Amino acid sequence: MNKILLALLLFLPFVSHAENADSAWFRDNYIKQEQYITMRDGIRLFTSIYIPKDNAEKHPILMTRTPYSCAPYGEKEYKNYWSNHYKTYLKEHYILVTQDVRGRWMSEGTFVDVRPFATDKKDKSVIDEASDTYDTIDWLVKNIEGNNGNVGVFGISYPGFYSTMASLSKHPALKAVSPQAPVTDWFMGDDFHHNGAFFALDGFAFYSSFGKPRPAPTTVGPKGFDFRSQDNYEFFLRTGALSNLARLMGDSVAFWKDLYAHPNYDAWWKARNVRNFVENVPNGTATLVVGGLFDAEDCYGAWNTYKAIESKAKNNNKIVMGPWFHGQWAGRGSDGSSLGNVQFGSKTSEWYATNIEVPFFNYYLKGKGNVDNIKEANVFFTGENNWKQLPQWPPADMKPTNIYLQEKGALGWKAPANPTGFSQYVSDPNKPVPYTEDVHLRRTREYMTDDQRFAARRPDVLVFQTDTLTDDVTLAGPVIADLLVSTTGTDADFVVKLIDVFPDNFSYSANDKYPMGGYQMLVRGEIMRGRFRNSFEKPEAFVPNKIAEVKYTLPDVAHTFKKGHRIMIQVQSSWFPLADRNPQQFVDIYHCTDKDFIKATINVYHNAQHASSIILPVIK
Repeated sequence: MNKILLALLLFLPFVSHAENADSAWFRDNYIKQEQYITMRDGIRLFTSIYIPKDNAEKHPILMTRTPYSCAPYGEKEYKNYWSNHYKTYLKEHYILVTQDVRGRWMSEGTFVDVRPFATDKKDKSVIDEASDTYDTIDWLVKNIEGNNGNVGVFGISYPGFYSTMASLSKHPALKAVSPQAPVTDWFMGDDFHHNGAFFALDGFAFYSSFGKPRPAPTTVGPKGFDFRSQDNYEFFLRTGALSNLARLMGDSVAFWKDLYAHPNYDAWWKARNVRNFVENVPNGTATLVVGGLFDAEDCYGAWNTYKAIESKAKNNNKIVMGPWFHGQWAGRGSDGSSLGNVQFGSKTSEWYATNIEVPFFNYYLKGKGNVDNIKEANVFFTGENNWKQLPQWPPADMKPTNIYLQEKGALGWKAPANPTGFSQYVSDPNKPVPYTEDVHLRRTREYMTDDQRFAARRPDVLVFQTDTLTDDVTLAGPVIADLLVSTTGTDADFVVKLIDVFPDNFSYSANDKYPMGGYQMLVRGEIMRGRFRNSFEKPEAFVPNKIAEVKYTLPDVAHTFKKGHRIMIQVQSSWFPLADRNPQQFVDIYHCTDKDFIKATINVYHNAQHASSIILPVIK
């Protein structure tokens, strides 16, 4: 699911045309105000405020700041908070606030994507998202009658970034923040780059609409790009090099030009990595980082925001990771019991809302109940399909353990003894490996657990697998790929996929809609742009046919390979059109032409001297 579609589902709620009990109750028990709140530099931000009529007690404020609109506009038009567990906050009489961030929709000012945190704000002309949050909170607690002086901020995806920035505001009324699937680092792992590889499929679909300039406040959103195709593989292959894609985008989308102007991890990107500033989270602000194990957009952001706060700040910081796609824990009509063909055995989204999120805000904003059941790490382990609530992440008994690529497609715990072994494939940019078997236009959310048998059958995908497991193997933590490779070119991408191979006779039930026997479930996949193998700041060419190490970290996993299953590793050099194609020459990928793309022969070594392995976070 791309961010535009997610915005429609989560952040652009509509007015129900058919009143139901919940929506009628909302209208009867709440009033809506629309308010321009003035920031310290004079810019006014449009804010929708829903206030309970009940005045028997004072009420906490729960806010979301969003670039995706606080629609519906009009004080008689009510947001459908009743469509998911947010209706619990209505029943608890929260004051619910949504704000259009600076420069978006009905707010004044200039919008800046992932606006950097300003460390020095002595001059009132210096603003950032933290200062806008501070000024908004200050106005709310001073001007909304009946509030109890306690404020919480939460949001999913881009609003997750604004939630993290809110935690840096240091307003004394801000007691609890929940960055959920937060945009965190758009070069290293969220949305538009993974380890320096450009995620063109999501990036183009998103910015061809979202990135269009908004000359004045408006309630009307931009139109998307007319692809004139239903096949993204065909569209992006036909379009060709990124320079051609830029021409389709046009010259008006500022951030798209910024992406092309900053191909390496330079100071511009580092200023937009919020992890560099989380030491400013105050002790008095509790944080609850939430994410999905199978979040195609911001799985990286959730794990790494939590880890950064944990290592740099001294506040009360917890994490929740469920078996979810992007925003599934709060989406409509999705209970978190499955993703694609893979089932998880329980309504995980409901469990999260009831046991984690609502108690979190109730405790810190209302002084109600307790948070004894919210542990340091609240993580759902797929495979065994159980929640585990742990005192730390990764767990104390996790041991990084090498599993080695072997001859004839074997995978084992012992290093190879043969002196010369390697596996070889030809990577052809004109016939890149697709990221999924399906034909579709918009990137699917289910690819994160898709069956990988289609890829295993290709000659340009290496496959290594264990024998049938005689005991369960549980992983909890980051996966590290450590490949010894060579290429006939001067650049190459490497995609490593960790896969759970189901038994041939496996089925969930007689009513399975998909043949699950032998299913190759993607547990985690990640790409590495080879030029960044030694430094993301200073890329280096490969020396043709010379062995080089490509070592990189995949996002954390929480998965049990059950007895009777197999562990599989697949290695390939394209993941199209999810990630853009590497020309396999050391050229400026953003400005090269179609003529720069060449075939390359890739060797992956698995011998005594050059033993490629995957370092798995095994629970002992």
